[in-house]
Amino acid sequence: MKINPDAAGLDEGRLARIDRHLLSRYIEPGKLAGCQTLVARRGQVAHLSSLGSMDVERGKDVADDTIWRIYSMTKPITGVALMTLYEHGMFQLGDPVHRFIPEWRDMKVRDGGDLVQPHRPVSVRDVMMHMSGLGYGPDNADIDPSILGTDSWLNRFDSLEAMTLEIADAPLRFHPGTHWLYSLGTDVCARLVEILSGQRFDQYLQSALFDPLGMTDTGFTVPDEKADRFAAGYRRNRRKELKLLDDPERSAYRRERTFLSGGGGLVSTSADYFRFCQMLVNGGELDGVRILGRKTVELMTSNHLPGDGELRSFALPGGYGEVGMDGMGFGLTMAVSQGPVETQVVGSRGEFMWGGAASTIFWVDPAEELIVIFMTQLIPSGTFNFRGQLKTIVYPAIVD
Repeated sequence: MKINPDAAGLDEGRLARIDRHLLSRYIEPGKLAGCQTLVARRGQVAHLSSLGSMDVERGKDVADDTIWRIYSMTKPITGVALMTLYEHGMFQLGDPVHRFIPEWRDMKVRDGGDLVQPHRPVSVRDVMMHMSGLGYGPDNADIDPSILGTDSWLNRFDSLEAMTLEIADAPLRFHPGTHWLYSLGTDVCARLVEILSGQRFDQYLQSALFDPLGMTDTGFTVPDEKADRFAAGYRRNRRKELKLLDDPERSAYRRERTFLSGGGGLVSTSADYFRFCQMLVNGGELDGVRILGRKTVELMTSNHLPGDGELRSFALPGGYGEVGMDGMGFGLTMAVSQGPVETQVVGSRGEFMWGGAASTIFWVDPAEELIVIFMTQLIPSGTFNFRGQLKTIVYPAIVD
């Protein structure tokens, strides 16, 4: 990958602060095993650094082509896949989900001790925005951080179809469209992709996104020939020491699964995810291949919260997410910044972003044509504010 900070309008010396910060604050003290940062602007990669270890137990350093568990950074990919079908006229955002999954027609809302009719049916937009009334587990319970990164997280349902049928029998937590709660909604989106396309979710992603975009290392499994590039997953114990959580040689990602989670099932590389992000920066096109129309990308990356509202105003307690909520709106499967004054972090209005359970993050700033991707493997996310720290280092490197 060619590195050209000058062409990107970024100062190489200032970008070098990224590595000094991550090494001194996280790698050398042992807070992270390893990490990788990619910064690009105007389609030019300006900075790519691979620091520390991808597998402490085997003494393997992070390499530029390391494969990472991206968990919830899967969500925007699922959103794009669903919107490719929107562009074929196969649904409208306001369509009730029960149009495609009839078992959802009679869903109820728990109101105190009673089960009542929802004010309106759950819509496709609701499940894309985490405003459906769903939770993040069987019976619509809150997300359980203790199972993140385990086999039970990756295989908690038999299939996307089985998941949508199971949660159809559980009461919604609130009336659709009234609150925000991180949920299985994006997995429902993946099931909608299957229903609308007539293909299994992984097959549709491969044909509609990964092959056209040249995302050669992104998928639901790590095949044998790529196993030596797969990072280990870590968690901190009560003494704040790194402990192995998911051994790359015995990981559930090394075998085929039947539950193809649109909310968190993919592995990828920084190079692959950069191609996905650059397609969005370009208004839906990359290297002459068009995935989405420009106006569809604008629709996805606009704030859809009622009244151009803030995420915090709608989020329920337990509304776990992968970004801070201050000054953040929400689009179709990703968060959208209301601006630096509102977020109290340097940046631009209209940035869109999300992250993953293993502390991976990305953000795209369309106004600056800027992409930043950070990969590591530390569960849970939110232990350290990597996005905020990197933003304070990256934005001052813009020199034009």
